[in-house]
Amino acid sequence: MTSPSDVTPFRIDVPEDVLDDLRRRLHATRWPEPETVGDGGDPDWTQGMPLAYARELAAYWADDYDWRTREAALNRFDQFTTEIDGLDIHFIHQRSRHADAFPLIITHGWPGSVVEFAKVIEPLTDPTAHGGRAEDAFHIVCPSLPGYGFSGKPEATGWNVERTATAWETLMTRLGYDRYGAQGGDWGGAITAQIGRNGGHCAAIHTNFPIGAPTEEAKTNPTAEDRAAFEGLNHYRTQDNGYFKQQSTRPQTVGYGLTDSPVAQLAWIVEKFWSWTDCDGHPENALTRDEMLDDVMLYWVTGTAASSARMYWESQHSFGSSNRVEVPTGVASFPKEIGPTPRSWCEANYRITRWTTMPRGGHFAAFEQPELFVDDVRAFFATVR
Repeated sequence: MTSPSDVTPFRIDVPEDVLDDLRRRLHATRWPEPETVGDGGDPDWTQGMPLAYARELAAYWADDYDWRTREAALNRFDQFTTEIDGLDIHFIHQRSRHADAFPLIITHGWPGSVVEFAKVIEPLTDPTAHGGRAEDAFHIVCPSLPGYGFSGKPEATGWNVERTATAWETLMTRLGYDRYGAQGGDWGGAITAQIGRNGGHCAAIHTNFPIGAPTEEAKTNPTAEDRAAFEGLNHYRTQDNGYFKQQSTRPQTVGYGLTDSPVAQLAWIVEKFWSWTDCDGHPENALTRDEMLDDVMLYWVTGTAASSARMYWESQHSFGSSNRVEVPTGVASFPKEIGPTPRSWCEANYRITRWTTMPRGGHFAAFEQPELFVDDVRAFFATVR
């Protein structure tokens, strides 16, 4: 018999019949007609993922992508599961070999996963092997959100941002950390902010997805930065947030097609890699095919399209919390983030002690720009260790 405090070792081991079924479904895809935009030159994404690229990427997924190699690469990290508040939580827990390493919990969002952090875990835990100092070392904890990846799927309502933040505090103290930092983007940014609001054992937070609202000065006398932010916000609201409305209102409905069709799941996620990365019009300028498919696989093989979407239904208003984060906060502001938010819009929400305006990169910071991400995380937490 296990107790709620047990931590159980875990390895990713997708059954072969799941992979066989995936290939069968990909080969049997019923394709739509092509989009009605574009001139036959560069792909036109204004109506969604272009048919030609969808077919190309699906064919690669079916016939050339080697999951077993990718699975083995993910299994180089120490992984575990533990029950928190009645739900099994999967997490990577990579301890540093350096004395006095600082514990740090890093949280992904949608359509991300722990795959996002595969390029930063080793530089953060073993800095002397990756251009850093021993005093820059971290013990890294990367959990899969409730209903995502290899974590359990909630069977009742209530698993929102606030409950997840509380669960992460339980996770860190269960692992023996009585003082730690938190980092995140997207939903991970909202959860990280809530951890900071809660206080507890969290000493400081770092986010690449700062949340803010226009100041009165920005509304009446906007700077060039304010105007760019308003433009980005308007683009998101009018052209880029259909997924948010669907997942926050009818997650069950969208789950049927995404769980049944791997191409639907592929397009639903890869469109966001196109839209939200600093990719100059093509997602493979920011991420490799294998990297994108690694992330898609964590949704497909676990059948978590509906359960992951429910985070939106549970937490659609969590990005607008009015309670200020009072622990020290570091912000990495990437230029191709979903509507980059000026520092002045964020000051009311966080006690910002470090703000870095990045030269490149987008929404998936650690995935796209691991070196910039690692450098900023090191520099910020050096101020609070």
